[in-house]
Amino acid sequence: MEIFSEMRKSIRELWLLLPIANLVGPTACPVALLVATMAFVYLKARRLQSNTPSSKENSAPRANRMSNSNKNRPPGSWTPSHFTYPPISSYPSEVGNIKPIPYRPFRWGEYHVTMGIRSMPWDEWIELDNQYEAYHRIRAHRIRTRGEGVIRVMPDNTGVVQSGAAAAVELVHELVEYLSRRYPTTFSVTRHSNTTDSTFGWEGAQPIKTITVVPLNVTYDVPLSVEEPGAAVRALEVAALIIQEDLALMVEGLDGKYYFQAGAICVPGFWRMQDKIGLPLDQIHITGDVPRYKEKLEMSMERFFQRMTVDKPVVRNNYFFQVIEPKSETNSIDTNVSIREDKEVDPEELAWSESTNGPEDDFIHGHRKPSRPTPGVADLRLRSERQTLRRLPRSGAIVFTIRTYLTPMEDLGREPGVPGRLASALRGWGRDIGIYKGKERGNWWDALLGYLDACCDEQLAQGVTAEGAGKEHYPL
Repeated sequence: MEIFSEMRKSIRELWLLLPIANLVGPTACPVALLVATMAFVYLKARRLQSNTPSSKENSAPRANRMSNSNKNRPPGSWTPSHFTYPPISSYPSEVGNIKPIPYRPFRWGEYHVTMGIRSMPWDEWIELDNQYEAYHRIRAHRIRTRGEGVIRVMPDNTGVVQSGAAAAVELVHELVEYLSRRYPTTFSVTRHSNTTDSTFGWEGAQPIKTITVVPLNVTYDVPLSVEEPGAAVRALEVAALIIQEDLALMVEGLDGKYYFQAGAICVPGFWRMQDKIGLPLDQIHITGDVPRYKEKLEMSMERFFQRMTVDKPVVRNNYFFQVIEPKSETNSIDTNVSIREDKEVDPEELAWSESTNGPEDDFIHGHRKPSRPTPGVADLRLRSERQTLRRLPRSGAIVFTIRTYLTPMEDLGREPGVPGRLASALRGWGRDIGIYKGKERGNWWDALLGYLDACCDEQLAQGVTAEGAGKEHYPL
């Protein structure tokens, strides 16, 4: 770089001589020729440098740049890719000391329906925090009590789409490799012997055999082969228990559509896996009454899924509002042992929003029960999701991770600039967005807007924030 700097400096100095050369006659030609020669050499050198990969490019992940067999593959087929992962840096703090990231995925003004995706740094695939133990307890309870309702792998649908089993086993290996690098003090692993014939291990290592969650002192065996009886379901159980995210595996069918073929959906809150599993992407959204899906999202989502490469993960955020049971009722003794246990394990209704949608077993897909009349602000929660999407290199399946955060509205109202921004976002909903997000049935709209406006006015009066503040911080 220094030589280029010196060459630029010399060219500028010689160029300044040209006006003088014009005055002295014969000097002009040699000087002009020298400037032109140096400029040519400089540009040639720059062109050569631009064709040489930088150190940053060399450290980027490589997936054989979507081999021709996959780039031009027929629908429903995939050739396993050799993928070189970028270095995963270890998190500089113990998980117990990590505060939940305060995602606030709403903007000032009109609500626009888009995919809303952003590039995802590889270090940020899975985010853990000091709620890890509570989430683990809830997720383990759900797996124990709900079984196939929260962990399921679809078989081959002959002539339509393959099973999600291979993707499930691949996914758990991707997770344990990542977690052992990103959070090395939280997870310890053992590996298979050198005689094992598998390519699941990263960086040429043997595949992981067991993973231990050190703070909880629990160890899980990691299924190695999809041929092992029950391996795919067990793989998803392990995956669900070592992270705080839900997982959905989408497999490309022979028609080019992506089907929900396997999942670990432990804390969905507002929907049930049994109503969605096996459906293609478009039907998942259409049956979920996603507003403006046909005109705004369907084509772009289908193209995105079909073209998604192994080395380009993305992330997106969304939000809803949820009513929880008042503490006075939560503390009452329920005669139903199962319901009482659910409330003890999950008092904030992270797994299932019963106070908003009624009992999970009675839920009618696409219909939601109105909440109790006029819930207080103390019983309102912002329910936000952070979703990541990435393509798995061996199976070609696309995996969704879905991390859910519940934030008490009273806490959010004290955050500088947030009440005004959220109030503006709510007023920017169209009627269809309001229906989708529960404005018309939840009985919380007026109370929430009144609270947010009051908080905003107080912050403005105290000089805590300014009108329109926070636009640059999305999605925080």
